[in-house]
Order: sequence, then C-alpha cells, then structure tokens
Amino acid sequence: MKYLLLIHASAATEQGGAAGCEPADWMAYDKEVRDAGVFVSGESLADLVTATKVRVGADGERSITTDGPFAETRELLGGFYVLDVPDLDAALDWAARCPGSRDGSVVVRPIADFDA
Repeated sequence: MKYLLLIHASAATEQGGAAGCEPADWMAYDKEVRDAGVFVSGESLADLVTATKVRVGADGERSITTDGPFAETRELLGGFYVLDVPDLDAALDWAARCPGSRDGSVVVRPIADFDA
C-alpha cells in the first residue's frame, strides 16, 4: 500500500533547510528507503517565498498571490515521500526514521486507490 509522508519543519534554517537536520541526514534516509525498495517518489520543496497561491472566486475570477508565506500554521511544508509498504505500521516506522520528525513532524496519509 502506498503512503504519503508530508514533512513539516517547525522552523527553517537560513539556508531554507529543516532545523536540526543536516544534508547528510537526508541523504542517508533517502538511501535507506531506496535500498529497502519502498521508495516510490519524493521531493524537497523550494523556498517558501517562491510559492504562488491561486484562488477562484464564485464569479469564476482567478486571483493570484505571491506574497506568502501562505500556510496558517507555524510549520513549513518542506517536502514529501511516497512509500510503498505493507501497512500503516510500516509507514509509521519509516516516518519515525525520517530526519524531519526530529524537530518537526511527518504526517502519514494513505494514497487512495480508486482501482481497488
């Protein structure tokens, strides 16, 4: 079963990385999920100031905002992994190993399978 791991940092470093995590930590985790054969996809997101928000009003008019941050939270979405593991327990285990869980959080969500 596929699970999405959304990586939220409680704070960002001046370089835009997750506080409490070194690049080597992420490289090691990335290698671990790939070597285990559970990696489906994953990406780190660019700096929050590069985000663009799109809304469409009831009148169908589109408005675009580029003066973020947009999230109404103190946590920053930094990236994600999609893993293919046997069950939720395995997904939670991988989330606990993720460097982003140290000073932030990792939200685990099952990927909907509409073909099942």
